[in-house]
Amino acid sequence: MVLFKRHNNTEQVSSNISLQEFETKTPYNDDEAILNDQESGSVDDEKFDSQTGSKRALKNRHLSLIALAGIIGPGILVGAGIALIKGGPLALLIAVLIIGVIAYSIMTSIGEMVSVYPSGNGFTTLARRFHSDSLGAVSGYYYVIVWFCVLSNEYNTLSSIMTYWDDEGKVPIYGYILLFWFGFEIFQLLGVEAFGESEYWLALFKILGLVAYYIFSIIYISGGIKNRPAFGFHYWNDPGALTNGFRGIATVFVYFSTFFSGTEAVAITANEAKNPKVAIPRAVRQTTYRILFVYVAIAIFYGVTVSSDDSLLKSDERALKSPIGIAIVRAGWENGTHLVNAFILVTCLSAVNSSIYIGSRTITNLATEGLAPKFLGWKDKRGVPIFSITLMNALGLLSLMNVSTGAANAYNYIVNISGVAVFIVWGIISYTHIRVRQAWKIQGYDISELPYRSNLYPWIAYFGLGANVFLALVQGWTSLSPFVAADFVDSYILLPFSFVVYGVVALIKKNWKPVDLGEIDLDEGRRRDIDIEDEEEELNEPWFKKIYKNL
Repeated sequence: MVLFKRHNNTEQVSSNISLQEFETKTPYNDDEAILNDQESGSVDDEKFDSQTGSKRALKNRHLSLIALAGIIGPGILVGAGIALIKGGPLALLIAVLIIGVIAYSIMTSIGEMVSVYPSGNGFTTLARRFHSDSLGAVSGYYYVIVWFCVLSNEYNTLSSIMTYWDDEGKVPIYGYILLFWFGFEIFQLLGVEAFGESEYWLALFKILGLVAYYIFSIIYISGGIKNRPAFGFHYWNDPGALTNGFRGIATVFVYFSTFFSGTEAVAITANEAKNPKVAIPRAVRQTTYRILFVYVAIAIFYGVTVSSDDSLLKSDERALKSPIGIAIVRAGWENGTHLVNAFILVTCLSAVNSSIYIGSRTITNLATEGLAPKFLGWKDKRGVPIFSITLMNALGLLSLMNVSTGAANAYNYIVNISGVAVFIVWGIISYTHIRVRQAWKIQGYDISELPYRSNLYPWIAYFGLGANVFLALVQGWTSLSPFVAADFVDSYILLPFSFVVYGVVALIKKNWKPVDLGEIDLDEGRRRDIDIEDEEEELNEPWFKKIYKNL
């Protein structure tokens, strides 16, 4: 086991030190400090974070499944139909590959930083520690914007599914939204254990559902369905691989940036994880599987099973349409849409659950670090941030614009707002990673002490930073020709607003300068895993058992 080199201490700790010696030498096991925390009510036998009061209850398997399939929801399952119309099947594939590479670069940066600093709120906390309160505020608030936009889209999709089933319109759209709103409010207040366990099983269900769709798609395009001849990649020729040329590709980029949001969410769960040094690197490595299995596969199968000019995709009905459901209808199973809608309904429940959790924890951390009203950081004795959960859930009521604009238009507006926010947050993550490495180099720390090391550093971090800056600047260029004022504002309003947030926080904190990397305490925020025995047992498992667990 490789241990820390103490800040301002030249004594080197032996790499073969025993577990008992490690626990006595580690500052986070200091009996007096723990006693003080217990007396203050911030720590008890259930293991709470001493700084944030969050309960460390998420297990390795929870984080693994959350990383792999936790955020699969209405975006990729339903909203991708709109992207297919605007760009065509090739645009979907190009966008998912490019955004996928960027997402992977972001995840490797997150994996390196958060596995060694799991306290706080992941990358938003690290942006504050390694740069400034201002950058931490921009990262945190924009991450909240991403998630309340995602949450709004999820409520939007849930109401669309219920409207589809309610032919007589007995319940208004806002009625369905409010019913789900109250249901999720109650469930989120049950605590992090309920969230982790529910997400584990829901994520597993989503994976099985996607496998079923992939098998159906192969059979369908190969002529394995009665009275349906094989047609392979016919839709790539007619109506064509690209529907709007390069303009269509650029438009689809914004959609897929929103679809990929959540890839980085494992960093937020680190604070409530039992064994972040094991769970976080494992979850990061699974990002590759997620990109290939979920996003690349879906982009391919959507493009071959549904035409980009299909009339069902362009329907004017208030309910959004999933390419999965359309493919099943075209294959001859008219009532199959009900089964697909049921599957999407379950994925939406999972996605709403994750959105409220991630957004509320981000708000809580902003308050804990003095960047938001203090009451939002309050937690009950179970570590549940009640006020932040309620606020985040309330922000999701942006979905009520569905009542006046329709589901498809509401979805487009919200995606444009959140797309640029994703690029800004991801760019800050890459920049923070560069700052963390610089601090370690300046203070003479050895990178071998990192539980997980980013591949191809520093190139991959600079690539992530440059790519996200570029995409943030060009993602709304289609609104310039012809110029559409409403679309232009929707696409770019968050760029200048980020400087406003940065400046306001700098004024309030009276500090415009970034922190001195040579003065940061690089031991702060590092902690040992709770289930050390379980961790060591996992590391010593035979290779075939490790493969079985990963599968």
